[in-house]
Amino acid sequence: MTTTRQAAEHEPVARVLPMLTVPHLDRDFDYLVPADLSDDAQPGVRAKVRFHGRLVDAFILERRSDTDHVGKLGWLDKVVSAESVLTHDVRRLVDAVTARYAGTRADVLRLAVPPRHATVEKQTPKPVEPLTPGTVDATAWSSYNGGAQFISALQEGRAARAVWQALPGDSWPRRLAEAAAVTAYSGRGVLAVLPDQRDVDALYAAAIAEVAEARVVALSAGLGPAERYRRWLAVLRGDARVVIGTRSAVFAPVADLGLVVMWDDGDDSLSEPRAPYPHAREVAMLRAHQLRCAAMIGGYARTAEAQALVRSGWAHDLTATRATVRARAPRVVALEDSAYAQERDPAARTARLPTVALDAARAALKNNAPVLVQVPRRGYVPALSCARCRTVARCRHCTGPLSLPGRDAPGAVCRWCGREELGLRCVRCGSDAVRAVVVGARRTAEELGRAFPGTPVITSGGDEVVASVPPRSAVVVATPGVEPAAEGGYGAALLLDSWALLGRQDLRAAEDTLRRWMAAAALVRSRADGGVVTVVAESAIPTVQALIRWDPVGHAEAELDSRSEVGLPPAVHIAAVDGAPDAVSALLGVAELPDGADLLGPVDLPMGARRPAGVTADHAVSRMLVRVPRNAGLDLAAALRRATAAQSARHDHEPVRVQIDPLHIG
Repeated sequence: MTTTRQAAEHEPVARVLPMLTVPHLDRDFDYLVPADLSDDAQPGVRAKVRFHGRLVDAFILERRSDTDHVGKLGWLDKVVSAESVLTHDVRRLVDAVTARYAGTRADVLRLAVPPRHATVEKQTPKPVEPLTPGTVDATAWSSYNGGAQFISALQEGRAARAVWQALPGDSWPRRLAEAAAVTAYSGRGVLAVLPDQRDVDALYAAAIAEVAEARVVALSAGLGPAERYRRWLAVLRGDARVVIGTRSAVFAPVADLGLVVMWDDGDDSLSEPRAPYPHAREVAMLRAHQLRCAAMIGGYARTAEAQALVRSGWAHDLTATRATVRARAPRVVALEDSAYAQERDPAARTARLPTVALDAARAALKNNAPVLVQVPRRGYVPALSCARCRTVARCRHCTGPLSLPGRDAPGAVCRWCGREELGLRCVRCGSDAVRAVVVGARRTAEELGRAFPGTPVITSGGDEVVASVPPRSAVVVATPGVEPAAEGGYGAALLLDSWALLGRQDLRAAEDTLRRWMAAAALVRSRADGGVVTVVAESAIPTVQALIRWDPVGHAEAELDSRSEVGLPPAVHIAAVDGAPDAVSALLGVAELPDGADLLGPVDLPMGARRPAGVTADHAVSRMLVRVPRNAGLDLAAALRRATAAQSARHDHEPVRVQIDPLHIG
């Protein structure tokens, strides 16, 4: 017996977006709404529709009384849940990110809306007490020029935008928690995006000291599907007023958003590795612009992108006076790694440190203060080379870099494929002698243990991250980003192997090096309290000078000027188009690029870069760069998006990957 389906009496047409992966199908489709699904089939809910004979996930975008489709409409198959998970504000943001990064809405929606957890969604949420306004002591913001005015703007609900230069020794979680509490007590929501779980935990602990814990939510991928969806629903339903999370949290559906905060925007982890590869900073600033709300980018250092916002007038500076910076900052000394000094001091030779640096460490340890040693790489010896001709040792199977995993290891191990190489021989000169290109944290800890006998040596890095260390004599060896906090601050910090950071062939090498150095140096006591930072590098290097003067703003200004001179982001927009050479040529051949576009390349895909999806290892992959002026960025993205859709519809070439303003160009 066949039953006849009846269409909904009111607004019988649903305009939906199927979650399809192909670019040429990134458009809306109209479906008829059955009468029995009409109540639940509201804008923003998840649904299922038939598309080319198969059932696919979709989002309902709107309900309509008519359609512009010529022909017979299919039926909406199912409403997965009556929960409207795609809000109007998030949908606008998804559209803007799609346009900015030449992507598809389905890809952005996968980043913005987490997978449904049916059990959690059906649970009755616990009632949350109304947020009672409290008093926030934000006097510490007076240390910054314009800080008090920024807090006042948040209290009044004004759209103040700032780039905040945190003082060394200042507790950035407390300052951000104070700004968040002021905004929350004014009746508006707060969204804070941070690089990693350690930062999320630190800010969460500070935030619940200012705002009721039930009104603060921390979002991160490590929570697990059920707990993460439960917390995300609390945000969607308006229970949470302060939302803290990693990069995916930038899409969180915070109600009545009043402040967007980004901490340490130079961290690579804020760049999404999945298509369309958006950067959380850009998404956050897009969101602040759309909603006309306050925004703040904070850090000890500063990126060229953040400085470009200040230069354009979109944001203003939140910096302290030079006198305040000098009073708060440790003394910074730059020393070259002198072979003569090491010959005179066996301990210096053992620890790979100049004598003056060792003396500073000894003085701090004598005063029962911990000493921080920052090493660029984790592991034992993470890279090897020929001792005769300095050719980097690589795996015979996959050309990956060879490393030494430990002192008693029988041979070198490939860091890419894991194969062991027992008998090393240089492919260029035939020598079997090897040397360390860079020494890792574990090997450094061994060396420092011999240089400071009887002193505890603590290692933080990789899978063994230490959150904090007690305020007593110890040597702490850490890789960048996982330096433990020390109560009362470190007595000294030693920054080793600076050439390994500064010598990278990367557009952002200098900027990233200063960011890592300043993050470590900010944990050291002030100059007045005897705090000393020793960086083993030539003092004439501009990045080293910026650290000595504690001048991240000046360094960012110079970095922005130099990129403007040579035509690199953020002064311009650049699209990296990766794929098989014929597919890349075909895509750019049909793309209607804006006037003034420069084509650079083709070149081989940079080493270490992932291959585009669908391109097998036996195919050559090339990269073309397309550069346009700053004001033509959206036109470039639109042209590449249309060309990608056209190529996808024809199926005559392998897939091509498009990245707008990638972090690493080559």
